[in-house]
Amino acid sequence: MNKFDKAYHDLCKEILEIGNERDDRTHTGTISKFGHQLRFDLSEGFPLLTTKKVSFKLLATELVWFIKGDTNIKYLLQYNNNIWNEWAFEKYIQSEDYTGPDMTNFGHRALQDLEFNERYQEEMDKFKKKILNDDAFAEKHGDLGNVYGKQWRDWVGADGKHYDQLATVIKQIKKHPTSRRHIVSAWNPSEIDTMALPPCHTMFQFYVQDGKLSCQLYQRSADIFLGVPFNIASYSLLTHLVAKECGLEVGEFVHTFGDAHIYSNHIDAIEKQLSRDSYAPPQLKINTDKSIFEIQYEDLEIVNYQSHPGIKAPIAV
Repeated sequence: MNKFDKAYHDLCKEILEIGNERDDRTHTGTISKFGHQLRFDLSEGFPLLTTKKVSFKLLATELVWFIKGDTNIKYLLQYNNNIWNEWAFEKYIQSEDYTGPDMTNFGHRALQDLEFNERYQEEMDKFKKKILNDDAFAEKHGDLGNVYGKQWRDWVGADGKHYDQLATVIKQIKKHPTSRRHIVSAWNPSEIDTMALPPCHTMFQFYVQDGKLSCQLYQRSADIFLGVPFNIASYSLLTHLVAKECGLEVGEFVHTFGDAHIYSNHIDAIEKQLSRDSYAPPQLKINTDKSIFEIQYEDLEIVNYQSHPGIKAPIAV
């Protein structure tokens, strides 16, 4: 098994073996371990897991969305990226503008009631079409509040000043590569209540050594089955992009977890994935000399990606 998949599989096995059963915000229930770290040597390939298919398009368009400082799902929907839909939809159905059938607790009800699931899918489709075709509706109901992109590119401090954290840290890396202050934080306590979902991947730090750039992410809350494969690849991609911007090679991506959990309704899916062997990891190609702030999904390419089929599982909202 390749090193990237093995590290992920070992974490899954450890949580299943020694994790604590816990209630959670979504009332789905989890098996949880507090504190863990994975390390990925990015010179050995790109850590897109191969024991299930992980969509590079979804994670790459989301990362570009973060880098742009965007917080509206319209950009994502233009790439048929639906990974943030549920949070925007939840805010919409709680608003006075929503006049459709009762969608309360739609995540759980859609899994248990086929008739309700059909109504839910119809309402979600209507919602997505209005986001794409009605600018006023999209501005009002497509925005997720001051989530990741806002904090990365337009942090508002207690002094009321605005800070572009990502641009600043790139300048620091170029000017003072050995600094211990190459940090970007998405956790802004004064704005948590404005966010559709408080940041799960809360802060990251860059480290330069021997002409190589490494990145460490601290993730306070980690959905091991659905979220973490995306997070691994997303921050590895970010490391590549920042390294290129700074004229450096890539080093390691270090992934540090707080609450690393497997949802109770993901256990069968995890066990199916654990039964599979891996393929060789793919390679990343950046087909442009554009600045990181101008890059588009179309400039990025994954080559020689061979994987097992994807495995579906419900998202906890």
